Amino acid sequence: MDRLMAAEVFVQIAERGSMAAAATALDMSRAMVTRYLAQMEQWAGARLLHRTTRRLSLTSAGEQALAHSRRLLEVARELPQVQDDGRAADPVRGLLRLACAQSLAQEVLTPAAAVFLRQHPLAAIDFRVDSRAVNLVEERVDLAIRISNTLEPGLVARRLATCASVVCASPDYLARHGTPQRPEELAAHRCLAYSYFGRNVWEFSDAQGLQIGVPVSGPLSANETQVLLAAAVHGVGITHQPAYAAAPLLAAGKLQAVLPGYVPQALGVHALFQQQRRVPPLLRALLDFLVDWFAQPGHWPHAGTPPAARERKARSARP
Repeated sequence: MDRLMAAEVFVQIAERGSMAAAATALDMSRAMVTRYLAQMEQWAGARLLHRTTRRLSLTSAGEQALAHSRRLLEVARELPQVQDDGRAADPVRGLLRLACAQSLAQEVLTPAAAVFLRQHPLAAIDFRVDSRAVNLVEERVDLAIRISNTLEPGLVARRLATCASVVCASPDYLARHGTPQRPEELAAHRCLAYSYFGRNVWEFSDAQGLQIGVPVSGPLSANETQVLLAAAVHGVGITHQPAYAAAPLLAAGKLQAVLPGYVPQALGVHALFQQQRRVPPLLRALLDFLVDWFAQPGHWPHAGTPPAARERKARSARP
């Protein structure tokens, strides 16, 4: 049997705590995992695992085999690959699982992925689109792109950009309920907020840099940006959204930015991945690519200009 694959199977069993979990992670049958483990124990000449009804644990021989297996896999990853014509092959290959929210996938990451995959034809990306913050280990995700100022510990975070925000509503809603002139007035309005934030407080800074926090509430909440934007377009209320997601609706006149004298709180755009001794070439290449992608004004809204000011400038430029 393939010793390299046997080492990979054994490492997965040890790290995930069961043969069933290893089979799932490797997309392999349970019977095949059992065969690889038996072969590993035959090569080692010793039992590698203590088996109980509840869990697996390593024997002393298993601890040594795990260390050797990890070294073997690391050496294998570092071996240069050569094409038939003698030239070094592109090391950026394989499948990468990427988790992000729907609006970010649609508006930003899918166009970026299209360019990246043209540059690296042996690579593949599997988008895991979800509004919640997925567990990278449990859900076998290689990279998560999140817009947040609160990041969980234990992950490596690489900042990609700053996400400007905009507070906006439909012209119809503002005609019926009035246009707020100060952030504090939002407390009396129907505000559409994210359902997983608990008590919603929208934060602003004024021209002097003074921070203002306003508790808001309203008749509708959701855990997805596009749902809240659609509700705002239909006149349900005022919403606080990423500028990139609201930009097309603002440009079309379906939404109107409010509170032009105040800057809504901006959020960081972060790439998150697990701590590892050696970052795989595919992950490293995509991280570097995304840093450059987000840095280009044509791909990401300029954070230095408040969204309300950008919308006023766009309206003034229309014929």
